[in-house]
Amino acid sequence: MEGMTAPQVAPTETPDIEEVPVGDLPWVTVVHNDPVNLMSYVTWVFQRLFGYSENKAHKLMLDVHHKGRAVVSSGTREKMEHDASRLHAYGLWATVSHD
Repeated sequence: MEGMTAPQVAPTETPDIEEVPVGDLPWVTVVHNDPVNLMSYVTWVFQRLFGYSENKAHKLMLDVHHKGRAVVSSGTREKMEHDASRLHAYGLWATVSHD
């Protein structure tokens, strides 16, 4: 068996695919009504933090005011926790939940 070489095995390459586990989506950030902040202020915060148009921000604010809550963003858990933290910094009551 001299002169025979062992077969070469080439490593298989796995493509770099970024997979988001099903459990990670959809998370949402919910803003809740409070007796402290003015409606105009809440509208302004939504525009400032999320870049929403005045109309969209106003509609979300009305949902908060009349329905007691509104979903203002959705995505990964980490992103929603970040959004809630930013809303807290502006004095709004926000929570994160798994939709």
